[in-house]
Amino acid sequence: MRQINVGMIGGGTVGSGVFHAWRRNGALMASRLGLRLRFRSIAVKAYDEPRPYAIDRSLLTTDWRSVVEDSKVEMVIELVGGTTVARSMVLAALRLGKPVVTANKALLSAHGEELFAAAGRHGANLYYEASVAGGIPIIKSLREGFVGNRITHLYGIVNGTCNYILSRMKLEGAEFGEVLAEAQRLGYAEAEPSLDIDGCDSQHKTGILASLAHGFWVNPKHIHVEGIRAITRLDMQYAGQLGYTIKLLGIVKQAPPPRAARPAARIQVSVYPALIPNTHVLANVHGVFNAVFARGDVVGDTLFYGRGAGKDATASAVLSDMADAALDLAHQSQRRVPPFVCHAPGGAVLPIGEAVSPYYLRLDVIDRPGVLAQIAAILGRTRIGISSVIQPEGHEGRSVPLILMTHDATDDAMRRALARIGRLAAVKASPVMVRVENFN
Repeated sequence: MRQINVGMIGGGTVGSGVFHAWRRNGALMASRLGLRLRFRSIAVKAYDEPRPYAIDRSLLTTDWRSVVEDSKVEMVIELVGGTTVARSMVLAALRLGKPVVTANKALLSAHGEELFAAAGRHGANLYYEASVAGGIPIIKSLREGFVGNRITHLYGIVNGTCNYILSRMKLEGAEFGEVLAEAQRLGYAEAEPSLDIDGCDSQHKTGILASLAHGFWVNPKHIHVEGIRAITRLDMQYAGQLGYTIKLLGIVKQAPPPRAARPAARIQVSVYPALIPNTHVLANVHGVFNAVFARGDVVGDTLFYGRGAGKDATASAVLSDMADAALDLAHQSQRRVPPFVCHAPGGAVLPIGEAVSPYYLRLDVIDRPGVLAQIAAILGRTRIGISSVIQPEGHEGRSVPLILMTHDATDDAMRRALARIGRLAAVKASPVMVRVENFN
């Protein structure tokens, strides 16, 4: 049985998880592949760094270049994270024509176009299943399973920390701050949680999915991002009364047909909290789980669900990529499935101001006659219709929440209206706006 020698850079939580999973199921993989994968060397920051699973000391080195440049290492796994040194590591391996397996979504988001181009120039391949949604095989599905489809819509719950927080806020009626503190105590959220709760992690993953689905590289700077800090217990409560729940979504969907002067293809690529109907399957994705809903013009609606993070889910995806890379090496088919093909070079990301959706609005207003009429008049002048209203009764003269659901409007129109509404004397706090996704 042919043996494929593997070098890995990174032996921390994820790296040791991959090594542990390989030691557990390596023989099973060999029986399925007809190939034996063998770890030859593993570069780590320090020999004695804490790691959840032990790695044989004889495999360890602190010199990553010795792993990449070893002529007997046929495949390189990059699991160090970050976008600087990791970029150098991946490029060094690709220049030697070696396939690279990575779980580094930040690296792909920032430098994916460069890395895929380097892979093409040097006849190598770049495998990145573990970069989005952990153990959920969404990358392979988009690259291979849906190769005959135009992907019209993608909606992803791709950050487990945010989903855990929002799930508990809904199910327990808790406030954001207290749930975040508990998530940090349990290890579901980092001590400095901004990457997750401000939407940056979801931005990286959503950009990768958008690029792969639509055939042009999406610059992360063009992705509109909002996190979940502004979502309150009240918002969860009123969303529930209206038949919705709130989830942080990565959204990729085709925009309406463009004007003649605009590019041939435009897509909305956004990350923001959204109200979604309680009847939709994504509304029932709870805790740290991830899910990606994809709609193809041939296949229709599909759903991918599972654990999106953690050493075991990530290890499962890395092992899958290792298997593909090994088969490609053994059969000399490094470009069997290209990592990324730019097949829509004229594509562009829709500016968020032109995106259209219904909206949920929460206003803190003085309960007195005429206030709702003032607000409705401003919305009317901006051509925004109201579909429903919730306001507590019996609080005349006091400040109360006023909840409005609107019909479709552009983001620009809604922001203009809210700026005017916020200047009304009866409005006592900045308006809260959350978009609504009905999956139409």
